[in-house]
Amino acid sequence: MVIVVGHLLVDPRAREAYLAGCAEVVRRARAAEGCLDFTITADLLEDGRIDVLERWVSQEAVQAFRGDGPGGEQAAAVLSASVCEYDVCGQRSLR
Repeated sequence: MVIVVGHLLVDPRAREAYLAGCAEVVRRARAAEGCLDFTITADLLEDGRIDVLERWVSQEAVQAFRGDGPGGEQAAAVLSASVCEYDVCGQRSLR
């Protein structure tokens, strides 16, 4: 399993528009083969922060979906980013 997690920083005044522009990406990701979870959400405490969480069955599934990455306008809106991929070899349910 691959987990992609981190955050993006955008101008706080542009965050809602940025998130609205991500809705189709989230829909496509969740429908993609190998996607277990995919979410891009507004942070509850920092106005310009957007949290990212993705879970995929494999690195191949991530690459097949990701392609060339975000479009130019979307990428230009990101002031900074801290997002990493983690290879996970096991899991435990918290229930």
